[in-house]
Amino acid sequence: MNAGALTHKSRTKGRRMARGPAMEGAARAGLTARGVIYVLVGALAVRIGLGDGGPQADRGGALAEVAGEPFGAVVLWALGVGLVGMALWRLSEAVFGAAGKDGGKPKKRLLSAGRCLFYSVVAWSVLAFAAGAGGSGSGSSDRQSRDFTARALELPAGQWLVGLAGAGVVGAGLWIGGRAALRKYHEHLRLGAMSRRVRQGVDVTGVGGGVARGLVFATAGVFAVRAAVAYEPDRAKGMDDTLRAFKDTPLGPSLLVAVAVGLVLFGVFSFAMARWRKF
Repeated sequence: MNAGALTHKSRTKGRRMARGPAMEGAARAGLTARGVIYVLVGALAVRIGLGDGGPQADRGGALAEVAGEPFGAVVLWALGVGLVGMALWRLSEAVFGAAGKDGGKPKKRLLSAGRCLFYSVVAWSVLAFAAGAGGSGSGSSDRQSRDFTARALELPAGQWLVGLAGAGVVGAGLWIGGRAALRKYHEHLRLGAMSRRVRQGVDVTGVGGGVARGLVFATAGVFAVRAAVAYEPDRAKGMDDTLRAFKDTPLGPSLLVAVAVGLVLFGVFSFAMARWRKF
């Protein structure tokens, strides 16, 4: 057997494993873990919108809330492991291509690689928190954002780098919200396995949650662009400060509550994806 045949055989085997039951289970665990975190962050933001200052409405605040509950340590480890599964699933898509006719295109693979990197960082922070390094997982997203922006601005062409990164986040937010509004997620769901009422519920969570998530991303990106233009890293905002900024709009706390409820909906939508997504 020549080298080409061996390579083809190994790729076929790897692709089969990437789409097998083990990777499917990892993906479903990751989607569930993502859902838990978004539900918690959204609930914390609702409290802020209703006048309770409360803890940080970001991943760190969510982890701290979990840690304070009975069996909190077990749940934290479960979330971390689930997010590792999410990262591995996205890695398999980057290497072997995602499910669907266009899953092997370079654009799709690159997107999966970016998601793998993102969820690897999130998984590491959750596991670090679970292991007792609370500062690694529960640090304020606002402080982390400001520190990162300050370091980036000191680089050559730092203002351009931060500005372009912020514009990229704005674009990502608009893309996330737009795809949700157009219900593009339908192509990934086993709609035939759902009842009519379940499909309606999934659309409520998918559209409402996706639009809210996209709005938060886009708003955070705008703050990053402003920080770059003004050369002031303090203008950059993490999840918590971005959410709190909605209180300062003419709509006041009601807008924050609406966005927060949207994040809860996205968490519920993640549970639906874990149940009905096609692999």
